[in-house]
Amino acid sequence: MAVIGTPGDRRVTLFAAAARAAGLGTPDVIAWRDVLSGAEVRLPPGALVRIDSPGADPETDALLRGPGDPARVGGGDLRYRRLLTALERIRRAVADTPGCALWNDPDDIAVMFDKRRCHARLDAAGVPVPPALPGPVDGYATLRRRMREAGWSRVFVKPAHGSSASGVIALHAARDRVQAITSVAVDDEGGLYNSLRVRTYRDEPVVAAIVDALAPAGLHVERWFPKAVLDGRAIDLRVVVVAGRPTHAVVRASRTPMTNLHLGGERGDLDAVRDRLGENGWRRAMEVCAKTAACFPRSPMAGVDLMIGTGWREFAVAEVNAFGDLLPGLTGLPGGGAEGMDTYAAQLAARFAAPPPNRPWRAPVSAGGGAGAARPRHARAGRAHA
Repeated sequence: MAVIGTPGDRRVTLFAAAARAAGLGTPDVIAWRDVLSGAEVRLPPGALVRIDSPGADPETDALLRGPGDPARVGGGDLRYRRLLTALERIRRAVADTPGCALWNDPDDIAVMFDKRRCHARLDAAGVPVPPALPGPVDGYATLRRRMREAGWSRVFVKPAHGSSASGVIALHAARDRVQAITSVAVDDEGGLYNSLRVRTYRDEPVVAAIVDALAPAGLHVERWFPKAVLDGRAIDLRVVVVAGRPTHAVVRASRTPMTNLHLGGERGDLDAVRDRLGENGWRRAMEVCAKTAACFPRSPMAGVDLMIGTGWREFAVAEVNAFGDLLPGLTGLPGGGAEGMDTYAAQLAARFAAPPPNRPWRAPVSAGGGAGAARPRHARAGRAHA
């Protein structure tokens, strides 16, 4: 096996540990910085090649976005173009190396890294997603005009090729009153930087300047989907779907609209969420996640960010993550087929196990069947980086 990744990164380390535990040996690691720098991509003949996240390596970031502070916001369009070029180099290297095969699909990765294309694919497949503004949004003035035309006062503004909530703005705008909640920090020269502290801006010229600075790299704007609240915190789920089956889930809870754990979000109680949804609600939630992953049939894994509505009956998919399986220490859901396994072990087991029966996935029902039936208690959710 071989992994395109960043040597020493947690993702690479955890996957390698799972491969060794499965008796598959230690995968070769081909560094993203070598792929991006134009060096020859040398793969072991006969290798199964897994493409993993570039991670947070500063050198890799500079090769993707150009030189500069890794904490800066922006450059997503350049990063995306260079990522596509690198994915094509990996594809050619696999094709040119005897016996090599790709584990995950570069085309699916490309769609997941473009929020506009991903949203359109999900919407066309009937997956519930928040409505989105059509066409390009080239700045704050256009954003406000489009919001008025749509009759929306609350939206999420997302960089089209962003990740980890970088540059995301939860915007409430009505007439001359504006409130923007975001992790973007603005320096004295007007530069935008990622912050671990979520901030609230009410000065419209500042909000306009942030949106105008982000717009040239592409924006995706969705109507605000009010999330369910548990113990005073808004929640959503990161659900890992492996080979069509939801196998792992973590609750992300926050007092702000951004539930990302690195932005102050907390690990929530998955059992409490399942109890609140009831068996039928949980089954429907997992079916949405499975349907989402089915939109990427050549990807053996997808990390689905699932929002639950305030009434605990509606669902909407916020994101689909090509590398959304970093949930260290979290074992599989009861009845999900990956009990006792982390996300990496589950993927290896699915890849090398006997083919499953040819039938659609259905969420398991607790022993006894009904909503009040007893079921195993799932371990508290582990950490995730979303």
